[in-house]
Amino acid sequence: MASAISSAEPRANWREQALILAVAQALGGASPSIVVALGGLVGTRLAPDAAYATVPVSLSHLGIALGTIPAAYLMSRLGRRGGYLIGGSIGVLAGSVAAAGIALGSFLVFCAGTMLAGFYSSYVQSYRFAATDEAPPAERARAISWVMTGGIFGGVIGPQTVIWTRDLVPDTPFAGGFLGQAALALVTILVVAQLRSRRPAPVETPAPADRGRPLMAIVLQRRFLLSVLAGLVSYGLMSFVMAAAPLAMVAECGLSVDSATLGIQWHILAMFGPSLLTGRMIARFGKVPVTVAGLLLIALSAVIGLSGRDVAHFWGVLVLVGLGWNLGFIGATSLVTECYEPQERAKVQATNDFLVFGTVALASFSSGSLQASGGWATVNWLVFPFVAIALLAIAVSGRKTELRAR
Repeated sequence: MASAISSAEPRANWREQALILAVAQALGGASPSIVVALGGLVGTRLAPDAAYATVPVSLSHLGIALGTIPAAYLMSRLGRRGGYLIGGSIGVLAGSVAAAGIALGSFLVFCAGTMLAGFYSSYVQSYRFAATDEAPPAERARAISWVMTGGIFGGVIGPQTVIWTRDLVPDTPFAGGFLGQAALALVTILVVAQLRSRRPAPVETPAPADRGRPLMAIVLQRRFLLSVLAGLVSYGLMSFVMAAAPLAMVAECGLSVDSATLGIQWHILAMFGPSLLTGRMIARFGKVPVTVAGLLLIALSAVIGLSGRDVAHFWGVLVLVGLGWNLGFIGATSLVTECYEPQERAKVQATNDFLVFGTVALASFSSGSLQASGGWATVNWLVFPFVAIALLAIAVSGRKTELRAR
């Protein structure tokens, strides 16, 4: 049949798809950096209480968590390309609503815009999984790394969009940054339209044997639980520190907005810069050792944060927590891909992201109140116990595996 796709074609073209997704990641990945760089600062201006300053950033993370399952459902019906076109449209709407909230001086409208940005990001976050759909098993870690490398450019595009457009709208500080966010999402739509169209899965109810294992049977696997724990600790702590850092720099330590924005830029670059090397590190050293290295770097970032409060210390924290996130999160994502069969892919990926980003949202919500009440030091001290829990779980799991192998 002319519409049939040979088994060799997906393997031959996974690189092409991964490159398209990497470009989309560069553009879509700029959205969270804009929200993080400006969300807390706009929240400080519009929120009724300083403790609510990071609520806009937290709502963007909540939007990711709430959007993962609907996004997975839409993609199962419409295919990856159809779902991503809808996601890009949500991104355009998100930036427009957030800018309108700033212009109106409405904290609620602004929060609605950042939450919509989270819904958009729930599609962007799945780009890394989409890259593995057609890659052979031995190339999946590399495909994920390629897509995540697109975030290097997102790390520059987002903060530079903030710097160049934040005063674009007269007498409405920062509204231009969110209009820039909407424009980037519009360009993303043009990029994802280049993905190969796939006929969505049949809508008829499949035979029970085709649906794979029950979700709970997959979720309760030790490897899945370990991968989710590593992912949520890596991403949750990164978000926790990242959301608090701009507020600590500007409000607590009197540093400039540009210093905070550039700090976020270096942070995003550190998050995505090592991605190609991370894939090679996983191939050489294994997923678990790379994940452990990421967790240790996150702990080291807290040590730097407790040692000083000048620009260099804040940037050092943001760079190290970004590097730690890269190793920890890509390692955890690679572990997830070992936990499901092809017919189980959509539900397991959506469940993983729901659990991870739900936790990220809770971490982000708490960072604002902790920053307001306990300050930057409290934020850093709280990193250590969560890293210790994740490392302990990995050690226990490795010990049980070793005992069974004897």
